[in-house]
Amino acid sequence: MILAFFKPYGVISQFTEEVPGQKTLALFGFPKRVYPVGRLDADSEGLLILSDEKWLPGRLLPPWRRHPREYWAQVEGIPSDQALEQLARGVVIQGRRTLPCRVWRIDPPPIEDPATQAVWDDRQPPLIPPRDPPIRFRKSVPTCWIGLELVEGKNRQVRRMTAAVGHPTLRLLRVRIGRFRLTGIPIGTWRRLTSEEIRILLAS
Repeated sequence: MILAFFKPYGVISQFTEEVPGQKTLALFGFPKRVYPVGRLDADSEGLLILSDEKWLPGRLLPPWRRHPREYWAQVEGIPSDQALEQLARGVVIQGRRTLPCRVWRIDPPPIEDPATQAVWDDRQPPLIPPRDPPIRFRKSVPTCWIGLELVEGKNRQVRRMTAAVGHPTLRLLRVRIGRFRLTGIPIGTWRRLTSEEIRILLAS
C-alpha cells in the first residue's frame, strides 16, 4: 500500500508527539502500519509518501538512485541568473557541497487562490492554496518563486541552499516525487495510489 498525502504547514512528518501540542500525522486517519517515506519539515508543505512497503525507502531515497523530487520555493528578493547557476552547480551547506540540480524561475509564478484547497500545476499560472498562517510580507522586499529538482534530501536542504545564495525561503512546497505530481489532492488529505501511479512514482 502506497499513499500520497498533501502535508499542511505546521505538521511534523511522524506519528508520535515529541512536544505537547505539536500536530502529527496521527491526526489524519491513515491506515495502521504505514510510515512516511522521507520527510518534510514542519514548516514545509506538499507531497509526502507513506507506505507499509519495506522496500520503498531504498528505492526512492538514496542519492545514488538519482530519484528526482521537485520543490517550489518562494524566496525573499529576486535571484539573479548567477545565483540560480550557483544553486544548480551546488552550494556548500554544513560543510558539504550539494549535488548538481535543476533550478528555474517559475514563470508565471503560482497564485494563492482562496477558492482552492489543492495544487493545480497544470494551470497557467499554477494555483496553490493559501498558507495558514501566511508568510511574512514586507512591502519593501519583493519575492520570487523558483523551482528546484533535487536527487537528494538532506535536512532543510532547500532552505539552506537558497539562504546560501542570499535568498531565504519564505514558503516551500514539494510538488513531485519521481514523475508523480501533487496535482489535485486537497491539502490535509491522502489517497491510495493506483498501480499506474506507483509506476509513475518510481520512474526517474
